[in-house]
Amino acid sequence: MNIKDIIKEEIIKSLSKMDIFEAMVDLEVPSDKKNGHYATNIAMQLASSLKQNPMDIATNIKEMIKNDEYIEKIEVAKPGFLNFFIKKDKLFDVIEEVIDLGDDYGKSQMGEGKRINVEFASVNPTGVIHLGHARGSAYGDNLCRILSFAGYDVTSEYYINDGGNQIDNMGISVKERYRTLCGLDEHMPEDGYYGEEIIDVAKDIYREYKEEWLSKPVECFKDYGLNKLLTIIKNDLLTFRVDFDVWTSEKKIRQDGRIEESLQKLSDLGKTYTEDGALWLKASEYGDEKDRVLVKNDGEYAYITPDIAYHLDKIDRGYDTLIDVLGADHHGYVPRLKAAIEALGYSKDKLEVKIVQMVRLLRGGEEIKMSKRTGNVVTVNDLLEEVGIDAARYYFAMRNIESQMDFDLELAIRKSHENPVYYVSYAHARVHSLLKDNKTQKVKEYKTIDSEYAYDILAKINEFKNVVELAAEKRLPHLITNYVYDLANALHIYYNHEKILTKDFQYTNERLLLMTAVKIVIKNALNLIGVEAPNEM
Repeated sequence: MNIKDIIKEEIIKSLSKMDIFEAMVDLEVPSDKKNGHYATNIAMQLASSLKQNPMDIATNIKEMIKNDEYIEKIEVAKPGFLNFFIKKDKLFDVIEEVIDLGDDYGKSQMGEGKRINVEFASVNPTGVIHLGHARGSAYGDNLCRILSFAGYDVTSEYYINDGGNQIDNMGISVKERYRTLCGLDEHMPEDGYYGEEIIDVAKDIYREYKEEWLSKPVECFKDYGLNKLLTIIKNDLLTFRVDFDVWTSEKKIRQDGRIEESLQKLSDLGKTYTEDGALWLKASEYGDEKDRVLVKNDGEYAYITPDIAYHLDKIDRGYDTLIDVLGADHHGYVPRLKAAIEALGYSKDKLEVKIVQMVRLLRGGEEIKMSKRTGNVVTVNDLLEEVGIDAARYYFAMRNIESQMDFDLELAIRKSHENPVYYVSYAHARVHSLLKDNKTQKVKEYKTIDSEYAYDILAKINEFKNVVELAAEKRLPHLITNYVYDLANALHIYYNHEKILTKDFQYTNERLLLMTAVKIVIKNALNLIGVEAPNEM
């Protein structure tokens, strides 16, 4: 149990003495150090129900807290905050804990092994990974890393949209490009795909078979193109440090009869009706703005129908929670998908949908297009060639995905404190250079460290597990990025104010132990956002 949990437990004990048992106690780290190491507004939360002045409630709670092992003092501040100051010698306990746990420091059992499926990226295999996909891929992968670290049983999943009209059009597009290479007239479909990668697939076929495939049906071109493009997508994602536990095929969902099964289940539950020759879902009964077509009057499935079958398939696999990471153009799709989940007899809260907003690429303040392949989209490979994997992963993790993002290329490669990924990476490399040629010994008591800069680092290290849990609970990986930047900042400030290596062994040893803890936590935090911690810069 860390210090924050100890304080929270003391507050809960005090509230129980006031016959309050269901209050949500939130502890925050004040931005102003004058307000202590931790603060809570619980008194203000209770003021209305207790019909008391929050200052009086806060004072009452304060007087009932007797833990003087960890707490130096408690202050009541207007309009009803409780500010907690931790005994400085207790802050040092975290150093040994970090060093002993190493890569496991910050891990939590908050998730209690609950099974979560996170489906993300899921780019249609008709093209390549572009900038928007990259942001969603980074978010999904970061979320999986954080949830796993917080004690959840996580499955990362990619849904291959290899059924339906878009794949048919891809196959036709490849065949027409191939026909052109054979010297025949090209007849691209109206909804055809014109990317350079489609031409590359056609060239591969021509290189291998020459004119032998002219008599082949579109299905052959579709299968060849699907395998080729999916391989490219998988390789691009792996280069971006994104791997998946499960790859699920829409085509297989269809072949296994899951669509008919889900339609039958909805019908048996009385959630469908027929009108104008089409089958409809009673989506409006579950919060959607209107009912939705499931099967069109020509017998074709509507866009949502295979998705309903796919989500039922995931539910049947026993997941407690499903998380879908979707692009900004899917915002209106969420209510109808949740309505379908609820119509199937499950809580709509079983499905969480995270919408990833768009990314603008900037250089010198100007929006740019930099693709070498398609001319109108930026691919993940274009980005990685420009800034590198670590910078790309870090920058995508910096912002809440619900807000549009500006990605500044010039800043991302700048070797200065203005560039956050460089600033954090340099902190790790700086500590590594101190430690690589110096041995440390454990100590029972820290006798020589007594600076506010060191205490700031210790307080920040103590926060790590709580930040991990909050990031997992709120599904907000950018909280990890904010945290590691603040820790790096605390390290740089300390380093610039205090000498670390001296001829005094005890003095140096204590500081090197502190630096060791900093290094471990920076590395653990960066790993949660898919960024490597460099030993040299």
